[in-house]
Amino acid sequence: MDIKQYMEQLGQQARKAARGMARADTATRNRALTLIANAIERDADALRAANQLDMDAAAANGLEPAMLDRLALSDKAIATMIEGLRQIVALPDPIGEISGLKFRPTGIQVGQMRVPLGVIGIIYESRPNVTVDAAGLCIKSGNATILRGGSEAIHCNRALAKLVKEGLQGAGLPADGVQVVDTTDRAAVGALITMPQYVDVIVPRGGKSLIARLMAEATVPMIKHLDGICHVYIDAKADLKKALDIGFNAKCHRYGTCNTMETLLVARAIAPTVLPELAKLYAAKEVELRADAEAAAILAGYPHLAAATEEDWSTEYLAAILSVKVVEDMDEAMEHINTYSSKHTEAIITEDHSAAMRFLREVDSSSVMVNASTRFADGFEYGLGAEIGISNDKLHARGPVGLEGLTSLKYVVFGHGEVRQ
Repeated sequence: MDIKQYMEQLGQQARKAARGMARADTATRNRALTLIANAIERDADALRAANQLDMDAAAANGLEPAMLDRLALSDKAIATMIEGLRQIVALPDPIGEISGLKFRPTGIQVGQMRVPLGVIGIIYESRPNVTVDAAGLCIKSGNATILRGGSEAIHCNRALAKLVKEGLQGAGLPADGVQVVDTTDRAAVGALITMPQYVDVIVPRGGKSLIARLMAEATVPMIKHLDGICHVYIDAKADLKKALDIGFNAKCHRYGTCNTMETLLVARAIAPTVLPELAKLYAAKEVELRADAEAAAILAGYPHLAAATEEDWSTEYLAAILSVKVVEDMDEAMEHINTYSSKHTEAIITEDHSAAMRFLREVDSSSVMVNASTRFADGFEYGLGAEIGISNDKLHARGPVGLEGLTSLKYVVFGHGEVRQ
């Protein structure tokens, strides 16, 4: 296969399909999403079988446990994909919405209309659910999309691609409105990110090496999904039960996700009380704690304890490893977060309202939480139906990228025959 020629063909088809996707009304796009959800429900057994082929191959190739966890398509994951599509159906359609309409002294009315971005290229690893989440959001927002999943999920992605195409055709939408790249050749990525004549924006979801490559080579604008070095700060005025529940859930609910806590910061006044209790919970899961000297003294005797290094504070483990540090107060905690965070998600546990509001204002991340687990940083949990990624950027889209993040605004003007003097 000539990869460049193949990708050019996908690009041309996507550009042509984008016009049909943008023209379609809400009912038609919702119909496609409903048909896809029904097809996934109908063919769940076949999807599990395809996923098992991927899982077996990945295990044989020595894929890391965190990546295997992302790759697995459980019954719950299938149900969540179906529910996500149905949530997207229920969401208001942003396309064509006009906002800020106002009269100018000349008599014209000026406003802004929300419109699709056009063709979106999405590059991601493992997680086959991203194929459905991304397809669903792009369909609802009137975009065409080219999906390039990881080679480790090729069987499952092919199976999902057939169901998506079935839904598009059943609703009368262009069959090429969603295209899954049907090759594991890495050259496909290089082609996709250098086709600005066909692709309007790239959304990469992957490790630092992928993002670094794309930043160096891409000629198409990007909405970047970087790593998740997420923090939880337990304040001196924290409720102990909330601190234990959130501190455990944020780390141990799932290890291989970008919204998992990687660093725990604890105020000095409460550290001797809360750290030993949390350590009991972590020990049951055999979580390795990499602690600074003060935290290590409090945790003496913990069976999985190591000294934290400078590198630990800026590491996304995606594993049963947690950095722990004792800080004097919230100011020191925020200084640490704003120094080492990847600007994904941070949380404070406190009963002090003033401290909570300061934390919300001064911590510079895409999601900032009060008394809640960082695991909630997710498009599904935020009511977006699904997400195409979590942007650490500040321009265009920030945080979980849902429907509005896949649209743009253009100015619209209503006149009554006015001419400029």
